[in-house]
Amino acid sequence: MDATPDYIADFSVFLQASPSSYHAAAEVARLLDAAGFTRLSESEAWTDAATDCYVVRDGAVIAWSQPANAGPTTPFRILGAHTDSPSFKLKPKPTIGSHGWLQAGVEVYGGPLQNSWLDRELELAGRLVTQDGTEHLVRTGPFLRIPQLAVHLDREVNNGLTLDRQRHLTPVFGVGEASEADLLAHLAGLAGLKAADVAGYDILSNDTQPPATFGLGNELFAAGRLDNLSSVYAGLHALIATSDQKSGGSISVLAAFDHEELGSQSRSGASGPLLDDILTRIGHGLGATGSDRLQAYAESWCLSADAGHAVHPNYPERHDPANHPILGGGPLLKINANQRYATDAHGAALWARTCAQAGVDYQEFVSNNTVPCGSTIGPLTATRLGIRVVDVGVPLLSMHSARELCHVNDPQALAAATAAFFAPEV
Repeated sequence: MDATPDYIADFSVFLQASPSSYHAAAEVARLLDAAGFTRLSESEAWTDAATDCYVVRDGAVIAWSQPANAGPTTPFRILGAHTDSPSFKLKPKPTIGSHGWLQAGVEVYGGPLQNSWLDRELELAGRLVTQDGTEHLVRTGPFLRIPQLAVHLDREVNNGLTLDRQRHLTPVFGVGEASEADLLAHLAGLAGLKAADVAGYDILSNDTQPPATFGLGNELFAAGRLDNLSSVYAGLHALIATSDQKSGGSISVLAAFDHEELGSQSRSGASGPLLDDILTRIGHGLGATGSDRLQAYAESWCLSADAGHAVHPNYPERHDPANHPILGGGPLLKINANQRYATDAHGAALWARTCAQAGVDYQEFVSNNTVPCGSTIGPLTATRLGIRVVDVGVPLLSMHSARELCHVNDPQALAAATAAFFAPEV
């Protein structure tokens, strides 16, 4: 399918509003509010069977659309994705420096393609928490840069670049003495606070270059955080689009987790209790017993949607010789014999039916046997809940770069397939 310009334009706005997982969760919430969804608090009782609702837990969001005739054993159709991306996270005592430079103390978050973050104007974004527990979102705009050593001072740099994560990846943000500057005070001021008011923070870096279409026919799309906000936005778009088309067949769920890039082991990650907590409470509102809930899970499906790899034209030997996904060829069906992806034969058949209904082409992805693949929230969800899972996603080049690359058609194709998944034809 050919993407409409509106989808990429709207997706670009979403990306620019989401420099951290906490901002992404807030932007998802804002768009759900505008679509008529109701925000629920986990600390309060849910007295009625909720229809179109959502919950935010830190940098994660669970949203669902429930048909009016849903019952205790109505199954779920879940789009699982994640809101975080590889980056650099601000350490305690963040204002450091040497030799007349002001620098920010940062720790590597996840597995960024480190050299791609050099010589870019970066911002800091995330949340500040005051002693009373109030959370304040903050972002600086262009503020930092990780400067690379000039070629004149390292004549062998083009023969191989090795970066020490402690010494070489410390960004600069000004000149002067660290004892006379206060990075935390600057962040607090942006939120209308004083540094002394801030009791804790989760602040990460983000590339500030805006998304762009380019190339022949403007068919290429470059931006930061395509892994995995391409899936979050596709799921959000599909959930809102199908919320008024629901029959009694299933309950549609968008599960956008945090901390996938760290292994998902947190209260807001896919290895934590978040999804099970929310599905249990939805079932409780429908009068479901424990047995009813397991019956619903047995007929449920999850699309684990996370970005995947297209064939790199300069490194074709790193890919499987027979399966060559390309940009613009449609979303991926991700397969791995060792269950690093959770797709099986029934899942492949479901994805084929779904894409046929949506009028979307898809491509199969499998790794070269000598190049171990990563994993996703798919196997975690299958293991924790026993729900059947299919691993899919948009094909990219430059995954985990500060700026990733996809085809303009593929993100909308994933959204269209997700809409068909949420509202399958009988």
